[in-house]
Amino acid sequence: MGTHPSTTDPSRPFVSIVIPAYNEEARLPESLERIARFAESQDYPVEVIVVDNNSSDRTHAIVEDFAAQKPFVRPLFEGTQGKGAAVRTGMLAARGQYRFICDADLSMPIEDITRFLPPRLTDFDIAIGSREAPGAVRYDEPWHRHVMGRVFNTIVRLFAVHGFQDTQAGFKMFRDDVAEELFPLQTLNGWSFDVEVLFIAQQRGLRIVEVPIHWYYKANTRIRPVRDSIDMFVDVLRIRWNALRGRYRS
Repeated sequence: MGTHPSTTDPSRPFVSIVIPAYNEEARLPESLERIARFAESQDYPVEVIVVDNNSSDRTHAIVEDFAAQKPFVRPLFEGTQGKGAAVRTGMLAARGQYRFICDADLSMPIEDITRFLPPRLTDFDIAIGSREAPGAVRYDEPWHRHVMGRVFNTIVRLFAVHGFQDTQAGFKMFRDDVAEELFPLQTLNGWSFDVEVLFIAQQRGLRIVEVPIHWYYKANTRIRPVRDSIDMFVDVLRIRWNALRGRYRS
């Protein structure tokens, strides 16, 4: 498995896996089992944080029951609706030396998290999973979803985060100090939160790298193509306006 940098506190997790969850009772049991098997097979400590984003189903109860059996799983609650709000809560509560955002549907196999960590990946502040980088593979994605993603990425590259072919895959790794620097400045609670965080990081000269992933389209995705595309475009303009107003200064 390789050698991993030591932490100053031997009880501290090497990596935190942060999972935002809204009405995920159908997918979470299987996903948590897979993540737990991965965590228990590593030679470094892992914590798993599941942030219930004000779900109306049994999401929170499922996570609490699972955590009772697996002490490295931590259930949290975030009442403000939106993936961005849930991720911010989880990333700032995490204790890991590296902090990984992970979608509950596991459209990227959890085992691929090793691609984002030393010793396989070094010299970075943020590593973003990419479905467009050389070596990436998409499985079963409808053509209209791919077109929608490429249009939005063009908008992002023109107006916000430059130079990256895919900023919207739900898998991203942050060093602990970088997460603690960036997420308190995040203002967007919706889908575009990661564009905002990457925009702030790029403005600060942080090292961002794309990691090619194997990505499997999940038919029960919560994305609404037309409505979310419009909202994301408005959010990109809001990011630029926030920057002009100095909202992202420490």
